[in-house]
Amino acid sequence: QVQLVESGGGLVQAGGSLSLSCAASGRIFDNHAMGWFRQAPGKAREFVSAIRWSGGDTFYANSVKGRFAISRDNAKNTVHLQMNNLKPEDTAVYYCAAGFPGPAVKIATMYRSWGQGTQVTVSS
Repeated sequence: QVQLVESGGGLVQAGGSLSLSCAASGRIFDNHAMGWFRQAPGKAREFVSAIRWSGGDTFYANSVKGRFAISRDNAKNTVHLQMNNLKPEDTAVYYCAAGFPGPAVKIATMYRSWGQGTQVTVSS
């Protein structure tokens, strides 16, 4: 089982930037994928971005494409989410996830391990 700890959330004005990190402990396999999901109050958890541990293929929700960038540091077992040009609608608790989703990287139930979440608040 992989344990995940997120960091880097906070309060930022619209148009600003934040960087989230997710530190993973435990064995990370080549066929792992790491994902970021978010959940706003009263809304369902939604996919934000994902990256394959081997090969580094990246995936983004349409709502964040061109503004967010996911990356990984294999040596440190860490995944980063750089968020630029933030909008008030990006306000949510952001969760890091790890699992073996295969092609279904956007499906939350395909991920086995979850972090505790970090709050991102974007003021208008």
